[in-house]
Parts: sequence; structure tokens; C-alpha cells
Amino acid sequence: MSTTAAPHNPLLQPLQRGIEALGLTLSDAQQQQLLDFLALLQKWNKVYNLTAVRDPQEMLTHHLLDSLAAVPPLQRHLAAEAEQGGAAATQRLLDVGSGGGLPGVVFAICCPTLDVSCVDTVAKKAAFIQQTAATLRLPHLHGLHARVETLAQPYDVVSCRAFASLPDFTTWSNGALKQSGTWLAMKGKHPADEIAALPAGVSVSHVEPLAVPGLDAERCIVWMQRATAA
Repeated sequence: MSTTAAPHNPLLQPLQRGIEALGLTLSDAQQQQLLDFLALLQKWNKVYNLTAVRDPQEMLTHHLLDSLAAVPPLQRHLAAEAEQGGAAATQRLLDVGSGGGLPGVVFAICCPTLDVSCVDTVAKKAAFIQQTAATLRLPHLHGLHARVETLAQPYDVVSCRAFASLPDFTTWSNGALKQSGTWLAMKGKHPADEIAALPAGVSVSHVEPLAVPGLDAERCIVWMQRATAA
């Protein structure tokens, strides 16, 4: 893999090893954007407390690679939807409770044709997303300061990472998901109890295990749809 992206950055090689382990193909420019995003997160974190994780190496593993692990499944989903004609020319994703932009910013970097909005109830976190979009030149990345319950625009995918229980996540974001859309919930261990508590209108299509390079912990994606659309 090329090492022309910020060769002086000690996080570059661990990032590249993780990208390779995940089977991702990212350009030097995308790798640089990921490192620049991590640097922005560290800088803003000193003032705005975006994440409890402070150590750069730990941020790489627990945040960046953890989010990157969901990118190949998301890419496969978007490609399948496009092939089936079930999506508009520009697919739209809403990342709920995005905080410091995880995984929303990572999705925007790795899926440049995807329109990504990160919504958070904390104004400074939405402002950080807007600043990140401008600094990294990501025109399809947006920070929204709002409660997800108030959003009514139809998104193809509504995602979250360690945001809330599955019943709360799907209930609160129901109005933002288009009728044939998909929920993508990143979780740790298989959330059997939360799945059992889902409302009748939500159907789990499958639970996909994730392996995060350098992280010895269980991770998965719970893919859900409206029961009528499943």
C-alpha cells in the first residue's frame, strides 16, 4: 500500500494496516483525510470534550478503525440498493447522535458519493462537523443541530454507534427514515434483549459480526427495516 500520505505521521502505518485488514481500498487522499479528521478531533476535544478517549493511538483503534469496520458492509448495502434501483442517484445517510462524527465523518470520507448528515442535540458537536466538512473539503457532509425526532427528510440509511437502545433509536428516528430505508446500528455484543424489545413495526434483517483490527472486543451491525418493507 502506498505510504505517500503524511509519512511523518506515526499513526499512518497502523491506519494502513487496519485498512488492509478490513479489505478496504482507500486513496492516499482519503487516508490523509482520516488522519486530518483524527487531528481535528484531538484539537477540538481539548475544549469541547467530544470524546472521553484522549490517547491518539487509542483514538485510532477505538474510534477510527472501529468506524472503518462498518464501511465495507455499508458499501455493499449501498451498491446493492443502487443495483436494485431502490435508491436515488445520490443516496442519503443520517448519523444519529454522531457526537464527534463517528461514524458519520468516516462514512463521508470513505463513501464520497454518499450524502451524510450528522445530527446531534449539542450545538458545539454539530459545529465541529460543519468545521470538519469545510477543513477536509467534504461537500456532502453536514452537521445538524437538532433532535432526531424533529427531522422528517427521507434518508436511505439511518445509522448510529453506541447511541441508544435499538427500540429508542428506531422509534426516535422513524420519521427520518424513508419508507424503504434501512437502519444501521453499530453495537458491541449481540443485543438479543434489545432486538426482542423492538416495536412491531421494525424487522431485523440480519446481525453482521464485525472484526476491528487491533481491538479485542465484540462488535456487530444490526440491520433493520420497517416490517412492511422487510
